[in-house]
Amino acid sequence: MKSYIWLQTVDGSIQQVEQEIAMFCPMICHEVIQKGMGSSKNYAISLPQQVNPAMLSLILEYCRFHQVPGRSNKERKSFDEKFIRMDTKRLCELTSAADSLQLKPLVDLTSRALARIIEGKAPEEIREIFHLPDDLTEEEKLEPLKNATDDPRIRLLNRLYAKKRKELKEREKLKNVEVDEELVDDRSVDDLLSFINGDDGDSKGIKTSKSKKKNRRRKDLLKSTSAHEATKNHNKESNGLNSVCRSAEVGQILPGVGATTNLQDVEDDIFPNKNEFDDGDIDDEIDPTLKEKIDRQR
Repeated sequence: MKSYIWLQTVDGSIQQVEQEIAMFCPMICHEVIQKGMGSSKNYAISLPQQVNPAMLSLILEYCRFHQVPGRSNKERKSFDEKFIRMDTKRLCELTSAADSLQLKPLVDLTSRALARIIEGKAPEEIREIFHLPDDLTEEEKLEPLKNATDDPRIRLLNRLYAKKRKELKEREKLKNVEVDEELVDDRSVDDLLSFINGDDGDSKGIKTSKSKKKNRRRKDLLKSTSAHEATKNHNKESNGLNSVCRSAEVGQILPGVGATTNLQDVEDDIFPNKNEFDDGDIDDEIDPTLKEKIDRQR
């Protein structure tokens, strides 16, 4: 008559298992022999949290096959190859469950299967296969490898890593320079002092920039106006000179009073009217003796 033991998985479910098969796991064997657990439902053996009902079913299937005596190595190898044909996630869970039950043959089998999966893969591909987070920095990824056997391939790889680390440092320096340039404070000393004293430095800085723009516009407007006025004055002077030249030619052809009158008219157009000046101001500045001579001449 077969004897049974009671096992409790992490979800709280309890099931009865043949003792001969369950004792194939060293952890369960220790609980039965050393602690006397599993004899009844009230004294069920609590399995590790890695062993859920699905993993326990797979482990019992493996134990049920391998605990039977008289099987050939070829039969065992064929069974093992078919047994581990599962997805990577399930294979990892089975490895963890078998390790918690100290079932070394199954741990070795699943570990070899995982090793074949990651063989020849890059670290990024391995992270993608096992859905591992990329928590390493760029510098940690480029750390030099240990080369106890002085392998030339590892030496070459370490040289490549050193070159990449140097490039990474140069990029970091350039980034820091760009950040420093972006953080340059264009405020004047007065704005900074007002900011330190608790004034609204930002609003003043905005007002200052606006007033600077207005002053620039005013200067540009004054420059354009003065240039326009200078052009007009130059045109007037040139027109006056041309009229003088024409009147002089007329005077040569028709000498006499008419020429004198034309020249006088041109002179009045070019030069300001004498009546516009204040005689009182001139008399105040002339010497008295010179003033008498001028009065006599009048």
